[in-house]
Amino acid sequence: MISLIRRWLNAGILEDGALHPNEEGTPQGGSISVLLSDVYLHYVLDLWLERVVKTRLRGEAYLVRYIDDFVLCFQYREDALRVQNALRKRLGKFGLSLEPSKTKLVEFGRFAQTHAPKRGRKRPETIYFLGFTLYCTRNQKGNFKVGMRTEKSRLQRSLAHLRDLMRRMRHLPLPEQVINLNRFLRGHYAYYGIAGNIRALQKVHRFVERYWHKMLSSRSRKGYIPWEIFHRIKARYPLTRPKLRLPYRELQALAVL
Repeated sequence: MISLIRRWLNAGILEDGALHPNEEGTPQGGSISVLLSDVYLHYVLDLWLERVVKTRLRGEAYLVRYIDDFVLCFQYREDALRVQNALRKRLGKFGLSLEPSKTKLVEFGRFAQTHAPKRGRKRPETIYFLGFTLYCTRNQKGNFKVGMRTEKSRLQRSLAHLRDLMRRMRHLPLPEQVINLNRFLRGHYAYYGIAGNIRALQKVHRFVERYWHKMLSSRSRKGYIPWEIFHRIKARYPLTRPKLRLPYRELQALAVL
């Protein structure tokens, strides 16, 4: 494994057809980057928080981390401020730093809505994590819960990718187009199909329908396809409809665990 890591680190970076030497760190998106990030941050962050930080805090603290993206949760604001300062020093000791545009202190939880007007806000701040916007809301019983929806920039990125995909394949046979579109839609639903996010999934599905109709109609100068005919095409080559991969009942079961 160590031999493979050395080879990855010395392999260089291929950019615009040219190979550039890699003198420091791991290449962005490289195969080795995920593994080394997990190994490195397990010691730098995970163990440090568990064995050193938690023993000195007044209240509870939790860490949610995926590779190099993480959220730290604290029961008390003073604990959060203390750890925020200590964290910068800890990361700096190992040649790391926090990304300023992605780092902020947010009041979140059961009492955030009550405290928001005191801080000059109508509603609590939101958190962006792994392509989702996390916000404070309530369930049908009126109890607090964490709401999740697709983050706006990620949604726009997905729509832009779909737009480009449909432009490039508009002259392919219809069966091939549907296979490619459904492959993308299934992957999108599988990741973002979480309880409370069905509207964002439906928005993507409606966009695909409208833009696909536009691309099919642009295949020739006199190629406009009436919506009646387009609906028949969809009936024969159906697009995958939105589906929640993690519905409310499973989400509640995870919360209990």
